[in-house]
Amino acid sequence: MTVVIQALDQLLSTMQPTLEPEVYVYSVWPLDKSWQGPVPLATFKEKEGLTLVLTEQQATDYQLDILFRARWISLRVHSDLQAVGLTAAFATVLANAGLSCNVFAGAFHDHILVPVHQAEAALQALQQLQQSKTL
Repeated sequence: MTVVIQALDQLLSTMQPTLEPEVYVYSVWPLDKSWQGPVPLATFKEKEGLTLVLTEQQATDYQLDILFRARWISLRVHSDLQAVGLTAAFATVLANAGLSCNVFAGAFHDHILVPVHQAEAALQALQQLQQSKTL
């Protein structure tokens, strides 16, 4: 098991942003129907429906409407769920570069979904943030 990190400087200097290879999409599934498809990368239940984050191929296979196409950047640092400032720090860097992001926190890592066409620029901005904190 990895060490859980809470200190912001340590989180930033060891975050190791990694761009995953597949394209992911946001789709919505009606709440009155049970989702029987593949296990999504992420879900979020809202009163309007169940947001599914799936690979683009999975959404196509299930004929789902695609609301947003994204690439997934995972921060490899094991961040404490009570850590303060990590999301604000990387969201600020991305915003200052004119890059949008959608964030999910897992039990071990933070995950950022960025528009497909901005993925490389977002990865570079996050790597620069990490490097600036390791000097």
